[in-house]
Amino acid sequence: MNDLDRRRLVAGLAASLALVGPAAAQSRRRVPSYDPYDPDRPYDDRWPADDGLAGRSRRRDPLFDPADAGAPDPYDVSAPYGTESRRRGSVQSVDSTGPGSDYRRIYAAIETDAFPIPAFRYTRIAPQHLRQEVAYRGPGDPGAIVIDPRAHHLYLVLGDGRAMRYGVGVGRQGFAWSGVATINSKQEWPDWYPPKEMIARDRHLQRGLAQLQSGVGMHGGPRNPLGARALYLWQNNRDTLYRIHGTTEPFTIGTSVSSGCIRMVNQDVIDLYERVPVGASVTVLG
Repeated sequence: MNDLDRRRLVAGLAASLALVGPAAAQSRRRVPSYDPYDPDRPYDDRWPADDGLAGRSRRRDPLFDPADAGAPDPYDVSAPYGTESRRRGSVQSVDSTGPGSDYRRIYAAIETDAFPIPAFRYTRIAPQHLRQEVAYRGPGDPGAIVIDPRAHHLYLVLGDGRAMRYGVGVGRQGFAWSGVATINSKQEWPDWYPPKEMIARDRHLQRGLAQLQSGVGMHGGPRNPLGARALYLWQNNRDTLYRIHGTTEPFTIGTSVSSGCIRMVNQDVIDLYERVPVGASVTVLG
């Protein structure tokens, strides 16, 4: 092969690599072509179709009756949620009077706490799981907490037919708990002591754990799974080991992914923490 043929061969190979390289790199990437955290993007248009999360945005409230012809979209934050729907559960919340455009303020960054809390990109979860005051017809006296795991809602009963409703993440199948408990204590930026069974199930946890005052656990802070606040649930003077707490994974609100505890966006759990006293009743519906 002479020098001219060799140069032609090298040039041809280089051109082929230039065409194949970007295509191969693109096939390996699953990064959206837009920012999925963009709060101005409509909820149903957040994610590309192949990212594994498609379909979550169209998930409906399990208590919302699809047979209600002409009923409003339960994810339409501008409409009174569930006004014309027939509810099958023991909790009814209708005629939303949520803060609407104030969500930027409600879920803004908090710089004055013990640790900084970043702003929550609230469009990552369904609008029905954002904090809002609603009309309420369900169990509980004023000051009580009622949790509806099927709808992924926590209600703080205000009285006079009103409640503050928060979106929550709940226990996945096999880890759900229901019953009546009381808030025995509250803690800011709590330490976390995972049960031995949880550590055994997930050996990766051991890397973030250390020997603390009360056992093997993790110091409170921004990386702690309990988040900014925790409310400890007791039943018959015994710790149930279940908590209402913040989270480092706020995008899981509205899903069943935890090991039984009730998780909330940090901004929401701080709001709830300030509203409810120790001794308040907590009912988790079955």
